[in-house]
This record gives sequence, C-alpha cells and structure tokens, in this order.
Amino acid sequence: MNFLAHAVLAERTPALMVGGVIGDWIKGILPGCLPTDLAQGVALHRAIDGFVETHPAFLRSRSRISQERRRYAGVLVDIFYDHVLARDWERFHSDPLPIFCQSVYRQIKARLDELPESAGFAMRLMAQEDWLQSYAELDGIADVLSRMSRRARRQNPLVGGEAEFLADASGFAADFEWLLADARIFVERWQLGR
Repeated sequence: MNFLAHAVLAERTPALMVGGVIGDWIKGILPGCLPTDLAQGVALHRAIDGFVETHPAFLRSRSRISQERRRYAGVLVDIFYDHVLARDWERFHSDPLPIFCQSVYRQIKARLDELPESAGFAMRLMAQEDWLQSYAELDGIADVLSRMSRRARRQNPLVGGEAEFLADASGFAADFEWLLADARIFVERWQLGR
C-alpha cells in the first residue's frame, strides 16, 4: 500500500492516519522521536505493510510485473494500488477525492512540528504538489515513478513502469479490491488489539 491507501485505512483516527502516511520516513524502534499517538500510526503502517506483503492478492499482482522490473515489483504494485484507489475513488469512499486529500493534508499540517525534518519536508512537498490526488491519473503515476527512479542509488527501470499497469489494468484492479477489503478487516482487528 502507498500513501493514499494508508490514509484511507487509518482515517478514523487522525493520529493513526498521519502516522500511517509518514510511516515510510520513520525508521527504527518506536516511538523514537515521535509522540506516542503518531508512533502508533507508524506501527499501524508497518503492520499493514507486513499484512499486505504476504497477501495472495499482492503476491498475484507482483507476479504480473515483467521480469525486467521484477526486482521493483513491490514498489510498482504499491503505486498501482494507489492509482486504482484514486482512479475508482467513488467505489471505495463516500467523500470526493479532493476533499479527502485536503483533509489528509490539514491533519498532517497540524502535526508538522512534531515530525522529524525529513518527514516534515516530504509532507510539505506532498501537499504542495498534491501527490495523493495526482495518483488518479496515469501521468501522475508516471511522474511518481520518474521521481523515485532519480532518487534511487542505482540505475533502475522505474521510468516507464506505468506500462506494467497498462498491460493488465483490470487484473491489478481486481487484486486491489480483494486486498483492500481484507486490509480493512485487518486494521479493525489491529485497532481492537492495541
């Protein structure tokens, strides 16, 4: 799952949602430098990632990626799932996508002073460039993959990776729908168990 899906899965509790979105920028033992409630959101992010990585739908999506990009299959599938979520938003959420995205950005902005510098910088950029809403368009996915490719330490085939999605868009969409339904149940159980 990528940022938009993490936000949707944790949206009922603002701190969990913020922690879920910043999760990729927080390393190490929790709570670390975070307030306890945001650390819980990062813990949820990590739990969701662990659940997703072994789910049959995610494994099936990974197998849809060509051999050329197979090393980056997990990253690509995460991005593709956010694309499906944003593209087909009305099927998964009752609020309009722009309103939901602005709500996420507001929640993050309210907690920016409590985030590590690297996460704060990324979150400001996310809101400024409206990453979450940009996932709805294939060009937005292409842009994400291009930026990721430039940031990577080694040469990689991420640029043009949206072609993998186009090769089996309906397959990725079906996999995502299955996974999202199960992930919602997983998150409910995780919250009850804390």
